[in-house]
Amino acid sequence: MSTATATLDTHTMEAPAQRWRPRANPWAIALTVTLATFMEVLDTSIANVALPHIAGGLGASQDEATWVLTSYLVANAVILPASSYLTTFIGRKKFYMICVVLFGISSALCGLAPSLPLLIFFRVLQGAGGGGLAPSEQSILADTFPPEKRGQAFALYGLAVVTAPAIGPTLGGWITDNYDWRWIFFINVPVAILSLFLTARLVEDPPWVDKEVAIAKIRGLNLDYFGFALLGIGFGSLEFVLDKGQEDDWFGSHIITFFIITCVIALVTLIFWELRQLRVGHRPILNLTLFKRKTFAISFLFMFVLGFALYGTTVLIPQFVQLLLGYTAELAGFAMSPGGFMTMLMMPIVGMLIGRVDARYLMGFGFVTVGVALLAMHTLNLEVSYGYVAMLRVFQASGLAFLFIPINTIAYTGVPVTQNNDVSGLTNLARNIGGSCGTAFVATMLSRRTQAHESNMIRNLTPTDPAFQSRIHALSQVFVTHGMVPNITQGNFTAQAYIYQQMFRQAEMLSYLDIIAMLSIGCFLMLPFVLAVGKIKKPTGDAPMH
Repeated sequence: MSTATATLDTHTMEAPAQRWRPRANPWAIALTVTLATFMEVLDTSIANVALPHIAGGLGASQDEATWVLTSYLVANAVILPASSYLTTFIGRKKFYMICVVLFGISSALCGLAPSLPLLIFFRVLQGAGGGGLAPSEQSILADTFPPEKRGQAFALYGLAVVTAPAIGPTLGGWITDNYDWRWIFFINVPVAILSLFLTARLVEDPPWVDKEVAIAKIRGLNLDYFGFALLGIGFGSLEFVLDKGQEDDWFGSHIITFFIITCVIALVTLIFWELRQLRVGHRPILNLTLFKRKTFAISFLFMFVLGFALYGTTVLIPQFVQLLLGYTAELAGFAMSPGGFMTMLMMPIVGMLIGRVDARYLMGFGFVTVGVALLAMHTLNLEVSYGYVAMLRVFQASGLAFLFIPINTIAYTGVPVTQNNDVSGLTNLARNIGGSCGTAFVATMLSRRTQAHESNMIRNLTPTDPAFQSRIHALSQVFVTHGMVPNITQGNFTAQAYIYQQMFRQAEMLSYLDIIAMLSIGCFLMLPFVLAVGKIKKPTGDAPMH
């Protein structure tokens, strides 16, 4: 079939888009596809607290065990943008079901893995299967619901995507402490089976997806192998750099430098290759033409920032309460849980508001709320209570709900229904890469800022400083008096160690506050882009979907 004919068919399949409705209840479909996606997003964080147990159980080091996390993220990053391309050849429902099967089987294999190399291999398969679930779900929701109800549908999806990373460490810690680390993978199996059964019964492809598959069959299975290779190398290298960069001192490591250069070359080449594919009339893996639309380009940026702030603080707060306040992993998870419940409460409310209020106002309110919440976190100190930490997380979570749904909604504005899969793949990629960047940012800045504050503080801790010597003498007397040390000499050594320990804790505390301030500034910097979106017409039942 000629390119002109294919283009004509693509346009004709847009015309009946607004008239098509699935036979099953839309909310039953939404619950069905959200089920597996929740488990997939949960798996991005559920294994975090189990790493020491996994390392011990498989006879590996802690550093080697971190590949259990990295391998999953790398596979996710490669499949996310390619999911739309793959549905073109096999259909969206079939692709989604294949992903569920792969995710379920690989989860069982992860639980049965006898060695770390096999566990990492099965995690790659699990990440590949899970990576196709979220984009497929978003595009299914966008096609299943009319424009005026998409906000409510995305509210349900948002519950899964925003809540799962928050409860993942808590659930993973509880399962690991009370059962065995292998069960964090086994619990996916029954959910995958149920999801597969419901998907087969309820979900169906809309006419334009069927026509795309028919056109692809006529043209033949002309897969872009070079594009796939560039995609895998580029995003795989990026995830490796983000995960291992701080650990290996970034450009101080030849391996990290090599992967940074590889990532840049692969992604730049991928962009030129995909543009060439468009010029010659081939189906590109990445639909870069979407970035010509201002609303999509800005929503892509917003989703990156949302992932950055969400995952960054999800790492930051548990580390703070565990390392500086002495919380257990389970208690740290409980400190995060009220935020998850707040998100669950706010998502339906925002879902109803999106059809009545300008999306710009909701996003503006969301960025301001998250920014102010982060400013409030600047009041954290080493004596802060559990309730205060939980309250601050609730404050922040209330703003996240006002971001996720409007961003997802405006991303589809003005986009033909035949490109819904492309939109969902790229927005999910933005969130995941943003999350990886946020996690890497927190780890890097925590180390660098702690060193900087230590350097500033230690200048005053010199043997010639009278205040320092007076404090050592006073502490030494206390230690001797209470029988903690046998003599004054030992007391002096203990006092110096105590002061340096307190100095390190204070330096770490200041570094946490520095990071929180940077994240807050980043949220406020998004406000001009909210205005740049322009007024978006509120969707109605008669509004076209393209």
